[in-house]
Amino acid sequence: MGLFSFLKGKGKKLEAEAAPETPPAEAALAKELDDLGLDTNGTSIKVEPGSAKVTITGQPKDQETREKMILAVGNIEGVAEVEDEAEGPAPNFHTVESGDSLWKIAEKTLGDGARYAEIFEANKPMLSDPDEIYPGQVLRIPAS
Repeated sequence: MGLFSFLKGKGKKLEAEAAPETPPAEAALAKELDDLGLDTNGTSIKVEPGSAKVTITGQPKDQETREKMILAVGNIEGVAEVEDEAEGPAPNFHTVESGDSLWKIAEKTLGDGARYAEIFEANKPMLSDPDEIYPGQVLRIPAS
């Protein structure tokens, strides 16, 4: 259970007509999770009217799915906060900074840059290329 912050003006664009400061509709967020192949059974998404906050309720099938749902929704343009109401251990996330690479992030978080592939794998299907990360993006860090 927790509240996670994201950069509202950064991230994947879902709806071309929506302004960056406007969070996507609940249906668009649910479709994005479905398109990524995430099992959302037992969960629901609610966009708080007039804000950039999204709440995920229910209990995902496992911790990995929970963390990926938080990141997939949070890394959408227009979303500034994701509140997660599921029970479980606190996720280990890292916000990408200017000049970061998965290698540098692995050095900082896992103690060995050569473990960058573990971070890449932990963030699939949201990441499709280990060289395509951007400042402000939030990534899962696997348990070491």
